[in-house]
Amino acid sequence: MGKKRTVGFSRFSEVQTAWLFMAPGLLLLALFTFWPIIFSLPLAFTNYSVIGETSFVGLDNFKRAFSDVDFIASIKNSLLYMIIVPFIQIISILMAILVNQKIAGIKFFRTAYYIPVVTSMVAVAIIWGWLMSSNGVLNYLLMSVGLLDEKINWLSDKDTALWALMFITLWKGLGYYMMIYLAGLQAVPTDCIEAAKIDGASNFQIIRKIILPLLKPYIFFCTLISLMAAIRVFDEVFVLTSGGPGNATLTSSVYIYQQGFEQFEFGYSSALGLIVSFIIMFFSIFIFVFNKKGGVNPY
Repeated sequence: MGKKRTVGFSRFSEVQTAWLFMAPGLLLLALFTFWPIIFSLPLAFTNYSVIGETSFVGLDNFKRAFSDVDFIASIKNSLLYMIIVPFIQIISILMAILVNQKIAGIKFFRTAYYIPVVTSMVAVAIIWGWLMSSNGVLNYLLMSVGLLDEKINWLSDKDTALWALMFITLWKGLGYYMMIYLAGLQAVPTDCIEAAKIDGASNFQIIRKIILPLLKPYIFFCTLISLMAAIRVFDEVFVLTSGGPGNATLTSSVYIYQQGFEQFEFGYSSALGLIVSFIIMFFSIFIFVFNKKGGVNPY
């Protein structure tokens, strides 16, 4: 009897301790994530602008959104941004396989690849803004090997600006996904790989028939979060181009920010946010269904 009370009290204490540790994080999550979402729902049906009178406008904000040329352009750019998702996954997996080797100095390479992830976006913007300027190193290198005839200001040219931003996003995110895949690779049983090598399997066959199937949960997770990140990309676009030139790099998140915090049309901005949330939800459900049906079959 006494033993049962001790066990029960111990389990009760563990639960209380767990809630105690989670409480600060849950409080911040509720304050900065759930509360703004809940607050924006009714706001999307009003003309709230801080300084004027607020009134209920029904679906007017949504009707305006679908006839707003700038918003439609921002959605197109956000959807185009999803092109980097497969590239970032494939390159991250290859990098994870490379840094999973047991060779001298491998920790240096793991750290080096992860540095862009923790580097401030402002610092990244300054560096890449200089590299991609007309007189930057990128033009010099491409012209010296004959791949470019004349200088290009990559971030100011409407034909190259969005692709340049995609490349920066790809460069900055590779280390993050590489670490997730590296964790997955280290959970792969070495017995399977050794047995495959004894049977004469090549490195390519081992990757295709053993590693990729075992990494499937990680591929699903990374694809999902990178897809959502691509649609709502903000930092690099806002810091480097602010959506310009014209609307060439205007993404949905930047346009929502501009409507809310530059034009002070918070009601309209909330409606735009809801539309983008539904788009993200649509693609998320698609990935869940695709994964449930088997996903990419490596065989």
